[in-house]
Amino acid sequence: MIKPHSKVFVKINHLSPPTPAEKGIITHPVFVEAVLKMLKEINSDITVGDDISSGNNVNGFYISGFQQMCDRVGVKLVNLREGGFTEVDCKGYHLDRIYLSRIALQADIIVNLPKLKTHSLTVLTGGVKNMYGMIPSGYRIRYHGEYTRNKDFNQVLVDIYSAIRPSLTIMDAIVAMEGEGPAAGKLRRPGVILSSQDAVALDAVAARIINLNPGSILTTQFCNERRLGTGKLANINITGEKVEDVALSDFKPPLTVTNLFINTLPAFLPPLLIHRLAATPSIREENCTACSECEKICPVGAITIVNNKASLRQDICISCMCCHEVCRFSAIAPKYSFLGRLAHIGSIIVKAIRKR
Repeated sequence: MIKPHSKVFVKINHLSPPTPAEKGIITHPVFVEAVLKMLKEINSDITVGDDISSGNNVNGFYISGFQQMCDRVGVKLVNLREGGFTEVDCKGYHLDRIYLSRIALQADIIVNLPKLKTHSLTVLTGGVKNMYGMIPSGYRIRYHGEYTRNKDFNQVLVDIYSAIRPSLTIMDAIVAMEGEGPAAGKLRRPGVILSSQDAVALDAVAARIINLNPGSILTTQFCNERRLGTGKLANINITGEKVEDVALSDFKPPLTVTNLFINTLPAFLPPLLIHRLAATPSIREENCTACSECEKICPVGAITIVNNKASLRQDICISCMCCHEVCRFSAIAPKYSFLGRLAHIGSIIVKAIRKR
């Protein structure tokens, strides 16, 4: 698959703001180092990178340990925003044209290295969603604001994946994150590595390992429907360990997994009703440090810092959970309204009945 002297771009998951690798939020640099050493044996021209925030003159790659690792191995490490972006045709479900990393587009091979984590909006973050980092951060925020229905946003993720599909995906599932991922959950140790030329199939297997129905993960479902990969376990040839031997039946999904039920509701229902059923972010003032990361990323300006604490306007919040994703102090957590709690309890009961 990878020929000698070919240009290889290695896409990591380096979620901003930067954190040490031991937090389990990013692809671990030790894992990436092992992949890089194999690529160097092929004599490849290797570049590692992601699009990360670089405010306050802080080297986020140094905080995570990636800078030290890449210097040690002797490969290029880049922040994609420094290499620029190129507008390309997409022909997606929602997007006709998108901006993609120029560095990634110039590579002969893209190796995708996601981290296995739950996600407060998409339930699972994996190989398909990791390609969202190929577009500029401003557009990532913009799409959250424009495509507020969960189904629509997941179609956007698939649009982007369809325009820049990796040749090989290797998932760091040695240590995973359960509960309120992708940054505020708890760490678990599945102790596995997943590898496939089909990121959709990989995500389907990963979902099964953490006790989720692959068909309920919208990126997997939509990719399967668009024939961008195989999303049904019955059609996937799995080698190595048996899934049932490594699956974690007690792996905790995010609280927002109830939103999978909301995704099945008819589109003609009033948006206000659907919004009240969905989980929304809630501020834990006692944990807030006024770092302002939530304020910077909110696509609709629903969060401001008032008296050194984050303040949220629920009347304009679109429940995109971007604020929850960037908070590193557990100061923002998903919360349900009374109607949402009823839906959450109901979904648990239905799931228990189906298991019987």
